[in-house]
Amino acid sequence: MKLLVDSGATKADWIALNENGDRLFTTQTLGLSPEVINKEEAIERLEARFDIYNNRNEVSSLFFYGAGCGTDRMKKFMTEVFQEFFPNAEVSVKEDTYAAAYATNPTNEKAIICILGTGSNCSYFDGEELHQKVQSLGYIAMDDCSGNRFGRDLIRAYYFNKMPQELATKFEKEYKLDPDVIKHNLYKEPNPNAYLATFAKFLIQHKDNTFIKGLITDAMQVFVDNYITQYDNAHEVPVHFVGSIAFYLKAELAEVLGKNNLKLGNVLRRPIDGLIEYHELN
Repeated sequence: MKLLVDSGATKADWIALNENGDRLFTTQTLGLSPEVINKEEAIERLEARFDIYNNRNEVSSLFFYGAGCGTDRMKKFMTEVFQEFFPNAEVSVKEDTYAAAYATNPTNEKAIICILGTGSNCSYFDGEELHQKVQSLGYIAMDDCSGNRFGRDLIRAYYFNKMPQELATKFEKEYKLDPDVIKHNLYKEPNPNAYLATFAKFLIQHKDNTFIKGLITDAMQVFVDNYITQYDNAHEVPVHFVGSIAFYLKAELAEVLGKNNLKLGNVLRRPIDGLIEYHELN
């Protein structure tokens, strides 16, 4: 049995395939980002899914593409977790950007690959390997234009009284905005980045609002400036995206990239289904 896994900070999508490439089952766990969970939490999340736990001895190969797996230390950490849980499996751990590259670009053409989901990232794919000009420092210092950054922006706009009153009233009805609730989720609960990203739903629902549209446009331009245009051939290759933020704000992305003379490529909500095609071709 072969397992393909695409994991963000919020959730992880799993597909199990037999030796003929037929789909055996699909499932989902909580995110398995080594930046925000420890070994015990990772094992607990794996054990919580019966289909994964029940087949742990049948897995012969595991291809894991995960947020937070951009350094050797994090790859080693996740590899050891999986080798313990799936004792008979050969384990491959790569950064989630590889899943995005393979899913949006299964024929391995040169392209810029971006992730805009709970977190964000951007790499150049030369047809074989990914290259990063910017090493991510996680949600506190970076993650421009991501779901968690938009959540932070909305909360700040609300508390600094920058949000228009009509919009603020809707925001209050949608979320618990008591400062104790917010601080508890940010400083006492696991995955504060995923908590912040829950506010991005409001931003997408009201993306035509003038104030919200300004937040979106400004954030996308920052992402272009800080990430995409650092690559010398950014104006020559397509720019592919995966993630819910990119998917639901595709029109806004196309507008901003067009103004910067960049070519918008494929935009996928999640790369897991595209990974099947990639592993069949490769």
